[in-house]
Amino acid sequence: MIVEDYADTREVMRIFVECYGYNVIEAADGYEAIEKSAQFHPDLILMDLALPLMDGIAATKIIRKAEGFNKVSIVALTGFSNTCFEKAIEAGFDDVLVKPLEFDNLEPLLIHYLS
Repeated sequence: MIVEDYADTREVMRIFVECYGYNVIEAADGYEAIEKSAQFHPDLILMDLALPLMDGIAATKIIRKAEGFNKVSIVALTGFSNTCFEKAIEAGFDDVLVKPLEFDNLEPLLIHYLS
């Protein structure tokens, strides 16, 4: 699942992930991420930290508390460089990627978390 508030960024990410052969669920904010996680049980969540209505850290904490979601891989996406790394890991993220994403690095990440 890709959680990103900017539709154009979300679309580009979806296209790349689908090109690697994966199905994609999309969410535009933290509330929608929680709702769609419960509905679809994704294997991997790529979650922007700066989201409207509810940020990615708060959404991840809620998702992690849901039954069966303690082992789902959640990767933080942030434009704030490494300043958010510690907060993201403490909140339950498995990894942090800095935006703009290097799409050459996306496939190895997907393989790592989805294999």
